[in-house]
Amino acid sequence: MSELASPEQLRASLLRWWLFLGPLVLLLGFVSGAVSGSGAGNPWFMGLTKPSLYPPPATFGIVWSLLYLVMGLALAMVVTARGAPGRALAVGLFVLQLLLNLAWSPLFFAMHQISFALYLLVALDLAVVLCLAAFWKVRPLAALLLVPYLAWCLFATALNWQFLAANPDADGAEVSGAAATVDFN
Repeated sequence: MSELASPEQLRASLLRWWLFLGPLVLLLGFVSGAVSGSGAGNPWFMGLTKPSLYPPPATFGIVWSLLYLVMGLALAMVVTARGAPGRALAVGLFVLQLLLNLAWSPLFFAMHQISFALYLLVALDLAVVLCLAAFWKVRPLAALLLVPYLAWCLFATALNWQFLAANPDADGAEVSGAAATVDFN
């Protein structure tokens, strides 16, 4: 027998990995947002001037949920590419970009660091491009699955920049107790 695994076994392995990694990436994203106080319940954020690029708030939960699940699938495709050159680098770059992604919500929503959050997004954009290139060398389809994520990250960068431009006095606003106090006068 010259095969290590049949095509059916390989598909089953991919499915198992995705059923683990998809929900894991989604959960990490959810936890990052929840512990940061992101969204409508954040008084500091509610007090910000929303730029014209800002979509309806429900958009974020829907888009991020789908993106995290697709990111988990792309990662599962790379993880199951046993013996593929560059696989370890691709997984490492994925972890790096995911850590940058997860750091954004606490930086923006909890610490009110709009400018540092923008710098972080620029680093995230670069990390996603590098991850996408590494995924391409291992599994081109996995790289293509990351293209919508890259597009959304670039959108988030532009949106963060617009928030900074519209709210320069809110950047780094002090937090008093559980709520932020921002003086827009």
